[in-house]
Amino acid sequence: MLVAPSILSADFGNLQRDIEIICKNCDLVHIDVMDGHFVPNLTIGPIVIESVAKVATKPLDIHLMVQNNSFFVDLFAKYKPKYISFHIEEEKHANSLVQKIRNYGISPAIVLNPHTNIDSIKYLIEYIDMVLVMSVNPGFGGQRFIPNTIDKIKELKDLIERINPQCLIEVDGGVNNQNVEELKKAGVDIVVAGSYVFSGNYNQKIESLKV
Repeated sequence: MLVAPSILSADFGNLQRDIEIICKNCDLVHIDVMDGHFVPNLTIGPIVIESVAKVATKPLDIHLMVQNNSFFVDLFAKYKPKYISFHIEEEKHANSLVQKIRNYGISPAIVLNPHTNIDSIKYLIEYIDMVLVMSVNPGFGGQRFIPNTIDKIKELKDLIERINPQCLIEVDGGVNNQNVEELKKAGVDIVVAGSYVFSGNYNQKIESLKV
């Protein structure tokens, strides 16, 4: 299992320290960008991402929870993240946005909210590199994992195996050492963990997710 700690739960007064610590053991650095419109929270902008990019020794995984996705893709592409993911619920021109992200040399990914049906991305899977399944409602950290996400992941895995077996599945929300084994069995490749990782010993928590 690959692990992408979400810095939304980091200590922003000591952000460089926290990033340097997690980069000793994580696989990606997950950055939640919220605009206060698509979700009722306002988080990380370009100044912080630029600073993170300077100190992170692992690839960035940027999760857009915004309106006007295309604007934010242009804004953040210069920081050369590994992935930029956007919510299908907010994008009317998904194919065009996927191509724009890929033209920047970045892997495109699509996010599904808990209530969003997998059929909404059936005709996009062949063009993307990852699907991020939200296992909580987006906007705030520290929420509990929604149990029926497991069934959704299994259904998604079957679809991916038929259409684009190289496409990865990432899960974000309520991930911990109690449910990571079940996520692995369901077909998850990458877990995002925020409050779980950034409580206690960061690297021990990351290690506990590498099943």
